[in-house]
Amino acid sequence: MNVCKDSWLRKFSELPLQKAEELLTLADFLIIFNQDNKRQMVSKISEGIEISVETFYQPDYSNPVSGEFMFAYRINIENQNGFPVKLHRRHWFIVDGSGSHREVEGEGVVGVQPVLQPGEKYQYVSGCNLRTEMGKMYGTYSMENLNSKVLFEVNIPMFEMIVPFKMN
Repeated sequence: MNVCKDSWLRKFSELPLQKAEELLTLADFLIIFNQDNKRQMVSKISEGIEISVETFYQPDYSNPVSGEFMFAYRINIENQNGFPVKLHRRHWFIVDGSGSHREVEGEGVVGVQPVLQPGEKYQYVSGCNLRTEMGKMYGTYSMENLNSKVLFEVNIPMFEMIVPFKMN
């Protein structure tokens, strides 16, 4: 990872969610404008947990000449179960346009292991760098039913990351 990408990830991971949302407001507008109002959002319900993902290309943190493309993604997690849950781990599969695969796994999300009561939502913003102009991510969250102490897997829907000029 280069300094530019490190600084971008540090910038978003250290910001309070409200400030990160303010910064993404401009990105939201640019993506809507550049994609003729086509929004890149996917959603899936798995094990009573709804996962919604929106992606945003980050041109200021990308260097296309060097094959470096930076994307942000905003994830909303909603507990639709009748019991509280805790997110313990994440496991991502990342595939770029050349077919290159990477896996990333670890505790929590952006340094947090959120607990969601029934009906509660949790939102975070993170990022992914690719070596090509497009790619995709999908994965799982390992969660715990806090009433029964049973662990279960929640599927994160596959979402695409595409440089806006490639979508035309």
